[in-house]
Amino acid sequence: MSQPFYVAPEQVMKDRADYARKGIARGRSLCAISYADGVMVCAENSSSTLRKVSEIYDRIAFAGVGKYNEFDQLRVAGVRHADMKGYQYSREDVDARSLANAYAQMLGQIFTHEMKPMEVEILVAEIGHEPGQDELFHILYDGSVVDEARFSVLGGEAEAITARLEETFAPEMTLESAVRAAVDALTGPERTLGSGDLEVAVLARGNGRRKFDRIEGSDLDALLGAATS
Repeated sequence: MSQPFYVAPEQVMKDRADYARKGIARGRSLCAISYADGVMVCAENSSSTLRKVSEIYDRIAFAGVGKYNEFDQLRVAGVRHADMKGYQYSREDVDARSLANAYAQMLGQIFTHEMKPMEVEILVAEIGHEPGQDELFHILYDGSVVDEARFSVLGGEAEAITARLEETFAPEMTLESAVRAAVDALTGPERTLGSGDLEVAVLARGNGRRKFDRIEGSDLDALLGAATS
């Protein structure tokens, strides 16, 4: 009787992590910045139909990088989770922390037990009533959760983009300043991005009950013009 082929568990986990990171690195990055009136998310995305940034609930946004069909499955699952909790309890009981924990358990289970891990990183953002109460939860492909206060960067070039954001970030930035910082961080010194290459959305405290809003078309052109002038 032949012996089964043995692979050390440490090697299996390393191979899965390398596989997921390579898949994520093939996509474009995004960043989220807490500014004076809420949270701004800016993603490099030339598609007008395949969205990286979406609304999950009244005060909560979702963003993902990596394999589109995989993070879109997570988005749909998050919407269902939030709707069910809001229906069973109340709308105020739906929060980013519990949603991030649910995502972490789901991704951790897939990473540990499935043959192929999900090639995604996701962000769950929630705005508070005051600027210091904004929450950004960065969830990795293996279920790890990072709680970030000022800004969060997702994608294959996260280290370089984070370093550039560290130089330009300031507390309670205006929306124009946040967009400028995000675009400069995503592009670096070698590239430029126009409104057709970007997907920008905000969770804004002044937007009524549903805080999520997309910035596109002439509004985005005007914002980029103000940001670069």
